[in-house]
Amino acid sequence: MSGKRPVDTKPASQTQSQVSAWLAEVVDDIGGQTRTGQQRMAEQVTEAFETGTHLLVQAGTGTGKSLAYLVPAVEHALGSDAPVVIATATLALQSQIINRDLPRMLASLEPTLPRAVDVALLKGRANYVCKHKLHGAAMAPEDDGLLDSTDVSGQPLSQLGEEVMRLRNWAEETATGDRDDLKPGVTDEAWRQVSVTARECIGPTRCPFADECFSELAREAAAEADIVVTNHAMLAIAAFEDLNIMPATDAIVIDEAHELTDRITSAVTAHLSGPIIRNIAKQARQEASVVSSDLTDAAAALEAAFSPVPTGWFAQGLGDHQLDALETVRDQTRQLISDVKESGTTDTEDPDRQLIRNRLTEVLETTEQLISAGSQPNGDMVIWATRPSQFEPGQGWVEADPHAAPLLYAAPLSIAGKFRDKLLNEATVILTSATLTIGGKFDAIIGDLGFSLNGGTKFKTLDVGSPFDYPKQGILYVADDLPRPGPQPSVQSHDRLERLLQASNGGALCLFSSRSAVKAAAQEMRHRFGNDLNILVQGESTLSGLIDEFTQDSSACLFGTLTLWQGVDVPGDALRLVTIDRIPFPRPDDPLASARSRYISQRGGNGFMAVSANHAAVRLAQGAGRLIRSSSDRGVVAILDSRLATAGYGGFLRNSMPDFWATGSLDQVLGSLQRLATNT
Repeated sequence: MSGKRPVDTKPASQTQSQVSAWLAEVVDDIGGQTRTGQQRMAEQVTEAFETGTHLLVQAGTGTGKSLAYLVPAVEHALGSDAPVVIATATLALQSQIINRDLPRMLASLEPTLPRAVDVALLKGRANYVCKHKLHGAAMAPEDDGLLDSTDVSGQPLSQLGEEVMRLRNWAEETATGDRDDLKPGVTDEAWRQVSVTARECIGPTRCPFADECFSELAREAAAEADIVVTNHAMLAIAAFEDLNIMPATDAIVIDEAHELTDRITSAVTAHLSGPIIRNIAKQARQEASVVSSDLTDAAAALEAAFSPVPTGWFAQGLGDHQLDALETVRDQTRQLISDVKESGTTDTEDPDRQLIRNRLTEVLETTEQLISAGSQPNGDMVIWATRPSQFEPGQGWVEADPHAAPLLYAAPLSIAGKFRDKLLNEATVILTSATLTIGGKFDAIIGDLGFSLNGGTKFKTLDVGSPFDYPKQGILYVADDLPRPGPQPSVQSHDRLERLLQASNGGALCLFSSRSAVKAAAQEMRHRFGNDLNILVQGESTLSGLIDEFTQDSSACLFGTLTLWQGVDVPGDALRLVTIDRIPFPRPDDPLASARSRYISQRGGNGFMAVSANHAAVRLAQGAGRLIRSSSDRGVVAILDSRLATAGYGGFLRNSMPDFWATGSLDQVLGSLQRLATNT
């Protein structure tokens, strides 16, 4: 990669002043305000790039943290022959950086910069149309025929068939092949017909469409860019699975870093089921003419072995019967890989055969992980089972059949070691978020990401605060008189919610810890208020549509679950009340949380505080952070869970939230909400 573009070099002493001048220029040009926290953050990011010292920086809402790392990133990229990688957790922030923050910043700096700055957006391979699959590559049996769907029978195509046909037409016109550029979008099921995962891809050396592959073109653009914007999952897969899908870099900025551990864990979690195995065995028979009855029988034996076991974490490991079934799948998969290879000519001549081998290899690796995790219950992997669920009117989401064969999962207990080895030891890493500390300390994320392992990693921490005056702008109300939350929402909590919504006359974001709680509260409030309040419910429309309607209707209330705890940015009078039904602890049956808690407790720590309380603290901070999004915002955060005031861990959780003025007086809160509603 060396020499691919001219490098701008300057004495290190000039770097800080250069970044400060550029930042001031951009802020002035876009009509922003000078923020001390933003300046401090930019200075520290610049120093981190210069010295190779990792930096964890908490920058509260309103700091302008994107510019505080983008300006130093551009300065560093201009002096390097490798790009700076920016990784976000959400598509919303990724889009904001690509479509708003970077273009505005570069437009402001254009007269000053020594040369143009190239920016590239890089996503996982499954986000792009695969032309090989589009033009007849081996598909999973359940996909077979969809790409050639026609209405020759005179009957209209199914919705899925229509979506696939529209995808085929769009694929011939698009310049990017990026799913996010398809308007309107399609279902996940339709998209799978024209895309492949990184593991399924046969690779550019074997693919006949390599020269026009959208994913490869995006990777080539990223390799030549100065700034590469990607996501946490892409970063995780590149580093943890040793796949060559990211350009080499010496500097990485990770925004929304409070999400990083969960996103990485999710990205590297493997799963397996009987239907998955049977579908791949059927592919091998159809596409490679290899008899696969032994693997099909192994899939049936696997289902029989796991059908009686309950859903959840295998805390004591697997029994001999389950391990035997997995070992049979492993052995038969290994044999089928060999048979597919021997029955062909060369992989170059038969890319479809290579695709089948890739899928079989993924099954083999997953099976080996499950065997390892199942035979070592106190090891570094966690194994659990889930069963299919479906939505039942009046009941919500329920297991379709408690005795159905489960989907098996294996995930790492901790990502700390690999994160240190694969990222911290390879590049300078900047991690930032509005909620990076828990209880005022960085300890949790330092441990989760391996900064403290072996004591050899150089890093600094910084909290630049927020420009908002939280005690004057917001009230924290804890309903300490309500009964402790139970499995079902109480009548008292619904009564309290009604009084709050009535006083605020809408303008409320109501956050709940489960879909069933959302449904129950929405149904009850619609009954009580009738047409007086517009109750919007997550899932009844697109998220963007709901937020638009909520923003435009001052009497609307938006009810939702965890997605909305972090996905809503509504400054102004449209949002004057945030309610949270209960402390968002992990579910009691969450396998990873349970395993991590046990691991810590067995070593003398407090598993509940280290896992459950930390989990809840971050989400409470994020949820409460929806209220104040600008210096003129005013409002109330109401927690309808008395444990925040009465439990011993309540103070720890409150210390992680914005420093609102706190009260337990309902009358004071209702009066404040009525005044806010009157001024709307």
